Amino acid sequence: MTKALSRRLKQPRFSSAQQEALLSVVVAAGTINDLMDVVCERHGLTRSQYNVLRILRGVYPEGHPRCEIAQRMVERAPDVTRLVDRLQAQGLVRRSRGSNDQRQAITRITAKGLKLLESIHPEVEANGISLLGKLSDTECHELSRLSSLIFDNPELHPTTDAQQQ
Repeated sequence: MTKALSRRLKQPRFSSAQQEALLSVVVAAGTINDLMDVVCERHGLTRSQYNVLRILRGVYPEGHPRCEIAQRMVERAPDVTRLVDRLQAQGLVRRSRGSNDQRQAITRITAKGLKLLESIHPEVEANGISLLGKLSDTECHELSRLSSLIFDNPELHPTTDAQQQ
């Protein structure tokens, strides 16, 4: 049992190792999200908007349709269209009709969006170092491996036969 989690939750013991591990992950994620909220808010964004900009930067100068953005998001957003609308209103992304399918709008990050991400990057990196700087590279890889055992669970994300083909 970790003393830090017991102190944080003011709970001397947990019903199982699984409950303790689950609570540890939830508390750690909350800590990371809280820090990211502060950074994003300072730059006039939400975490979801920041995530969309990062997704689009990853394919710059190309873009993605709304459904592809939604699938790539770290945290699922209920209304990606409105999220993109707000980014477009700020001049951080632009939408255009796709060349293959004129019904599908493609969203691309703008130069202003790239510049904003560049200005946010040092703060995000500093937070990462602050949070994970106590861990060695090996421990970071192990944390990633253990985390993937949780989120890469086929039972949680059943696929249809069409998706598997």
